[in-house]
Amino acid sequence: MRHAAAFHGTTILAVRHQGQVALAGDGQVTHGQTVIKQRARKIQRLHNSQVLAGFAGSTADALALIHRFEARLEEFRGNLQRAAVELAKEWRTDRSLRRLEAFLVVADREGTFLLSGAGDVIAPDDGIVAVGSGGPMALAAARALVRHAAGLDAATIAREALSIAAAICIYTNDAIEVETLEP
Repeated sequence: MRHAAAFHGTTILAVRHQGQVALAGDGQVTHGQTVIKQRARKIQRLHNSQVLAGFAGSTADALALIHRFEARLEEFRGNLQRAAVELAKEWRTDRSLRRLEAFLVVADREGTFLLSGAGDVIAPDDGIVAVGSGGPMALAAARALVRHAAGLDAATIAREALSIAAAICIYTNDAIEVETLEP
């Protein structure tokens, strides 16, 4: 599998803080070293707007995975964890899906998960997870903001952390989209 290539070109960040959930993504789409689009939508609301999903990696692959994930959500009546596990199993074992190069971050009011083609379904310990080329920077910034910037809500933390990543990562821009779920 060539998942390392999927990390280039975007940043997705999920923040769970003070009972709120925010999922943020930048808008940049690149092909090699060329910016193709600056305001792409990489965050979607699923299952009657009760689930947030964001993707990093190959856009076509990620959209195919989001559609499959949405079908799993419907099949399991909105049970996020079950839908995530079933999609990860299918992704890992299906011959055509195994070639897809993308990562999904999904969240509802109770859980947040990172899904990969290796069969990973990872729930972050602290409620914060990031993927993509600016993921490590956004993750570090979000963790620092949660620990040291009292009074910020999840959406503000996600937006500020992604803004910090955009200032450092050339594959992440400041056209930031944030979607939230309230308790």
